[in-house]
Amino acid sequence: MYIGNHLSPLKGFENMGKEALQLGANTFAFFTRNPRGSAAKEIDPEDVLKLRKLMEEHHFGKLVAHAPYTMNVCAQKENIRKFSRETLADDMNRMEYLPGNYYNFHPGSHVGQGAEAAIPIIADAINYALKPEHTTTLLLETMPGKGSEMGRNFEELRAIIDLVELKDKVGVCFDTCHVWDGGYDIVGDLEGVLRQFDDIIGLDRLKAVHLNDSMNVRDSHKDRHQKIGEGEIGAEALKAVVKHPVLADKPFILETPNDDEGYAKEIAMIKSW
Repeated sequence: MYIGNHLSPLKGFENMGKEALQLGANTFAFFTRNPRGSAAKEIDPEDVLKLRKLMEEHHFGKLVAHAPYTMNVCAQKENIRKFSRETLADDMNRMEYLPGNYYNFHPGSHVGQGAEAAIPIIADAINYALKPEHTTTLLLETMPGKGSEMGRNFEELRAIIDLVELKDKVGVCFDTCHVWDGGYDIVGDLEGVLRQFDDIIGLDRLKAVHLNDSMNVRDSHKDRHQKIGEGEIGAEALKAVVKHPVLADKPFILETPNDDEGYAKEIAMIKSW
């Protein structure tokens, strides 16, 4: 299996790889730019090559880059939609410095327009950003359904994917906290949830997992992550996710409220499973 957490790209690409190794990880996630803003650090090609060499030497799994939280490709305001669309396209181009990895983003919030209006807007932004020459797979993240969030259920994600032209370049990142908060019973019926995902989207599109416990009861439609085994999902249910044969080769990314010591402990615990 491949397990890691979010690391800061401000430290440089090679340093992120070294930090991941120090934590016991063999993959990691990173924000492509300031997660609360729009600024993107200039990429040093030599630094990226050093990371790629380190990843090859230590048999890393695929990386799962993350879009900034300020990106909302289906925003009601035209200026935000335009900014988000251009950011998505720019990030997809920048990801080619690390070919063959994943880029994960939140589908966005319709802010009163309604889901039916937002779905083609999201797909249009993806079609604008994706190019045939890209080697990066773009991942739509499962969301808990807070407010007017899109991606609150498997059907919405499927509806977006149906309108994407380059479907072979699109997948899904399965967030355990989000699907639980969204109403899917991964504690009592993991097999049923995965079967439902397969029926609606297809398990071949499930490319990565955000492994998080939740502070909330199921179907709360909130988004408050908890440390592994300290929330409402619990360690045994998350252990079943990690050990499920369908997910065995996926990168698992921790987004739990931890410091480095806490992440190292969680990574060691999950590897022991």
